[in-house]
Order: sequence, then structure tokens, then C-alpha cells
Amino acid sequence: MDRTSVKIVVAGGFGTGKTTLVGSVSEIPPLTTEEVLTQASIGVDDVTGVEDKTSTTVALDFGRITISSEVVLYLFGTPGQDRFWFIWDELAQGAVGAIVLVDTRRLSTSFPAVDYFERRGIPFVAAVNRFFGECPYTEDEIRSALELDPAVPLLWCDARDRASCKQALINLVRHAMSRLPVAG
Repeated sequence: MDRTSVKIVVAGGFGTGKTTLVGSVSEIPPLTTEEVLTQASIGVDDVTGVEDKTSTTVALDFGRITISSEVVLYLFGTPGQDRFWFIWDELAQGAVGAIVLVDTRRLSTSFPAVDYFERRGIPFVAAVNRFFGECPYTEDEIRSALELDPAVPLLWCDARDRASCKQALINLVRHAMSRLPVAG
């Protein structure tokens, strides 16, 4: 029996919840490359809005979800800081799509991830991570601020909640499938 592997990227800015999302939905203990934030990151990493953050991903996060005996999803979480963006090209290669996590307290950290996937034509959904409470903005305000194409799904999730993350993945896969050419 052949098994189909599906690669999904979880991206976004520094502190948006990528590691948390991969960990909450993975059926295996996730592989993480978290390192402690040190004095060397002062002035390099903007921790405004995430002052309590003590660690950061320096390479990737990895998780797995078995959909059936024939289909397995592999999740690759990206590092958020721009000094690690060179890794994104490797992580995105062969991906069917991406979840771009958005933290509305630090919306500008999402712009580079949105731009990255738009420029490469990789299907993505923008998922507003609500694990910090209610979002004070409407869907239209967020869409406008991110300059999202109307075809890009915008959804709400809580990176700590497995069911919420599964729904985000389902939305992403549906979106990616809708962009496939129709066989004729």
C-alpha cells in the first residue's frame, strides 16, 4: 500500500504561536528547536507584546497527524525572526499549503509571512490566534490591514486547542484543493 505524505507549513511572526499549534495537534511528541532567549537577542528580537516569551524556534518544529492508513500530514513550523528566514525556503519546498498565524496585538509581524506565500503562489490561510483573549478587530479590519486577497480564507483559532487547530488544517487543505486544476 502506498502512503501519501502531505506537507503543511505553519508560519508567522515571532511569538504568534507556531510551536504551540504544532504541539497541540501533533499525534507524536513534536520535535522542536526551541532555544532560550538570551541577552544577545536584546535589540535584535522585538518582544513588544510578548515580553514574557522566554524561548524561540531557531530552525523548525515538526509534528505528524495520521489521517488514514493512506494519508499522513507532516507539519513544519517555521522560525519567526527574520534572521532565520533563510530556512523558510527549505521548509516550504513541496508544501501543499501553509497556515499563517496572526497575532492582532502585533499585526505587522504577519506581513512578511503573507507576502512570502503570496509571492510563491503557495496556498495559505490566515489564522488569527486568539489564545490571548478576544480579538478587538473585525474580519474586515484584519483583511484590510493584511491586504489579504478575498480568496484567502481568514479564520480564528486557538493554538493551544487541538480541535481548533484541526479545523484550521481542514480549512487549509480544502483551500489548497480548491486551487488545483480541474482534471478534464
